[in-house]
Amino acid sequence: MHFIRFIVLIALLMSTSLSQAAVSDAYSKEIKSCLQNGWKHLSVKVGNTKRSLLWKRPRGKWKQGTIIALHGGGGSHHQFCSGGRVIEPQVEFAEAAVKQGFAVFLLDSTDDVVTDEKGRQCGKRFDFSVLERRNVDLPFIGKVIKRVIPQLRPSRSSKKVFMTGLSTGGYMAIRAGTHFKTAITAFAGVAAGDPYGTETSCDVDLSERKSAKGVLTDLETGKLITAKGACRSSSYSNEKPWPSSRTKSESTFKLFHHRGDAIVDLSCMEKAQSLLQQHGFRNDGAFIIDSSKRRVLNHLWQDDYNDEMLDFFKKQ
Repeated sequence: MHFIRFIVLIALLMSTSLSQAAVSDAYSKEIKSCLQNGWKHLSVKVGNTKRSLLWKRPRGKWKQGTIIALHGGGGSHHQFCSGGRVIEPQVEFAEAAVKQGFAVFLLDSTDDVVTDEKGRQCGKRFDFSVLERRNVDLPFIGKVIKRVIPQLRPSRSSKKVFMTGLSTGGYMAIRAGTHFKTAITAFAGVAAGDPYGTETSCDVDLSERKSAKGVLTDLETGKLITAKGACRSSSYSNEKPWPSSRTKSESTFKLFHHRGDAIVDLSCMEKAQSLLQQHGFRNDGAFIIDSSKRRVLNHLWQDDYNDEMLDFFKKQ
């Protein structure tokens, strides 16, 4: 029951409304607000599907490169450019990035396109899980990196590409960062864990949250990622296959987490960090906010992450 209350509250904070029409109206209103603040909308065709992104560029050259940002489960890309108080740190991060010379691309997830191993629809979230079927989001991210950004990038701009994401968007940022090794300069997961060792179960009976259905379970311990020590294990024999190494030295990563995160336990971030290092990725050192109290709000993007993450990207 504690888990259900956690998920219901986070859903209310991040995205939910009582009717589909109300959700659609709120979505359109926030997108309009982003456009009024200088963001541009772009549709990208991936196969037979149109995917949506918002982007904003600094004046002149992109001196620092490009940041791709991924929202959390049940959310939307507009939460990095418009929204209420609880997502204000995300909006401030994106605006600060543009002011400091980064172009920022906000990618939107699909809705009820991603499925779990049993074919159940997972709501609105990025497809970070490792399954036998074709991944929904890696082709989209790949096209943005290899086609969209180069076409929009001014001459003499930095060609560095960075990626970050919150919650399941953070899981997806780690998945993409390890998949597109030579194309992503560095990546940062926020309130996230190991995509190769986490199972997504989109059973609607396991959670009352409708916008991002089901639960996430660690493959080693069988525990929900909300539980204390959920991902702590002496070995990781149940990992899904990681991409084979293609370079002598992999890209750099930095993980951001709150010790009091009640949605993704700190042990899950620590597991991801350990495995990334084992696979040759360079660790810049996790940024952890200390707290003795576990709260749902500690799962959200925190103000303290912003300068640390931008400085991490700039020094690459």
